[in-house]
Amino acid sequence: MNGFISVYKPKGYSSNKVVQEIKKNNNFKKVGHLGTLDPMAQGLLVLAINRATKFSSYFLNSNKTYRAKVQIGTATDTDDAEGKVIKTSSKLFSKEEVEIALMSFVGKQLQEPPYFSALKHKGKPMYKYAREGKLIKKEPREIEIFLIENYYFKDNVCSFDITCSKGTYIRSIARDLGKKLESAAHLIFLERTKQDFFSLAESIDIDSCSYKSIIDIDKAFSNLKSLQLDSINSNKFSNGAIVKDPINQDGIYKVYNSMSTFLGLGLIENKALKSKQLV
Repeated sequence: MNGFISVYKPKGYSSNKVVQEIKKNNNFKKVGHLGTLDPMAQGLLVLAINRATKFSSYFLNSNKTYRAKVQIGTATDTDDAEGKVIKTSSKLFSKEEVEIALMSFVGKQLQEPPYFSALKHKGKPMYKYAREGKLIKKEPREIEIFLIENYYFKDNVCSFDITCSKGTYIRSIARDLGKKLESAAHLIFLERTKQDFFSLAESIDIDSCSYKSIIDIDKAFSNLKSLQLDSINSNKFSNGAIVKDPINQDGIYKVYNSMSTFLGLGLIENKALKSKQLV
């Protein structure tokens, strides 16, 4: 059985620990995740099972949505609740002041990664340098915030839903929100709620995962059109040969054989179909 499982990662678990537990508990041959979550974070972690791991790269650049809570008035060295307090501020803010500062993040921007991150410097994760007291500053990277909604503010804590591009650090958003307010801030809660086709509502606990939980590979590509081939062209496609297609428009398709078995993703260019990723 090949496909994807939407798992609810609990706080305190590393993404790799979730992968290893589910692989061991179910005797899956291959398991990988479609985007890591920090141990402090919780929520949706999508796993690719067996041959679905071949399709993981199609989701690594997907947009993600999170539910976040930020404490205003205190900054930490990790930009989240697990770090040491490095700055405090007694400034008070209205709901409207914080909202204006927060909404200014919507759009494209350059973001500086936190010192405690898995990004590598000379082959070594930055968080390892930080634990040694060596703070490595990485060049800011372009990210995009598409939407911030469901904003709420009480007792110097703001909560909101945020949809963002790959590579966005919500911890950095919290840190930079404090700077915009000329105060301090850090992330105290983070829950991933959506990634591409997958949503938190469909996620299951680690202990509940089984072969019955697997979502078929092709269902994860609901945005793509389908293409069905006869037996001769199915064999050509599966063997990497080019199949003539004078009808359909250029683009990526879900390809099936005459028995409606999913064969993989195919690319049509100049009236010719070739395999892009086979099951």
